[in-house]
Amino acid sequence: MIKITTPCRIHMTLIDMNGEIGRVDGGAGLTLSSPNIRITAEEAEEVSIEGLQGFADRMKKAAKTLLPEGKGIRINVQEVYPAHVGFGSGTQSSLAAAAAVNELYGLGKSVRELALTVKRGGTSGIGVTAFEKGGFIVDGGHKFKDKGGFMPSAASRVPPGPVLFREDFPDWDIVIAIPNEKGMHDQEEIDVFKEFCPLPIEEVREVAHMVLMKMMPAVIEGDIESFGAAVNHVQTVGFNKRESTIWPGFVKNIASLMRSRSYGAGVSSFGPVVYAFVDNREEGRQLQTEVQKMLDESVGGVTMMTRAKNSGAEVSKT
Repeated sequence: MIKITTPCRIHMTLIDMNGEIGRVDGGAGLTLSSPNIRITAEEAEEVSIEGLQGFADRMKKAAKTLLPEGKGIRINVQEVYPAHVGFGSGTQSSLAAAAAVNELYGLGKSVRELALTVKRGGTSGIGVTAFEKGGFIVDGGHKFKDKGGFMPSAASRVPPGPVLFREDFPDWDIVIAIPNEKGMHDQEEIDVFKEFCPLPIEEVREVAHMVLMKMMPAVIEGDIESFGAAVNHVQTVGFNKRESTIWPGFVKNIASLMRSRSYGAGVSSFGPVVYAFVDNREEGRQLQTEVQKMLDESVGGVTMMTRAKNSGAEVSKT
């Protein structure tokens, strides 16, 4: 039997949604130690997904793309987190199923090879690298001529972008709000890319400057004040700025509160997950309590306190 526990990721910013110099996408993101997707898997005559069913179709499809002819797999899903909220569940669930097949049948494929097979990472390479190595990640996007347009990962078939930077993240507490709503996905997501892109090159340069000269050094130096300031800044420019115009009111209110009570806060991907960085656990717990009250009085949901995960998915055989 194979046991796999995946991390999740928050996506902080896309970098270049202009394409003028020949590349698009690129982004910065962080691997979280929780929440997780946890599965067990064993050989079987057919393909079946048991237990929690949130990602059954996705996992079954991913498994089938890798299974040797005539072989099957039984996957038991023991723990999941919500889909379409900003945690990258599509990539993590697909890779979990693919990694289970890879281990059970000794296929010897790398994580990036698995990602290409199950068609993940077509816009952001953050989730794939989170599964592989964890940590804080900056990826370099794709050649525009290869991708052919501006589109989300689910609609793109190019391989994950190259990893430009991967660093262990400091041991800071991270307050997470998970509203009981879905972010944009599927056709809605595609339409947003079509509506807003290409973005002005000046904003791309501003985001790139902030990621390269503030966010990345702050991770290396353990400077939460500079890191938080960079997180706050990239919410106000580039693709994040456009996304913020279509956030529902409860997301805007939660993000505003969390930003005022932390070093930096942002909305992951299309949301509605909001994250904030703190260095005082007691203050973080108080913020968590206040955000939970906001959720209870609006759309419902849960809050949690977590930290970064500086290693990838845990895969073991018993």
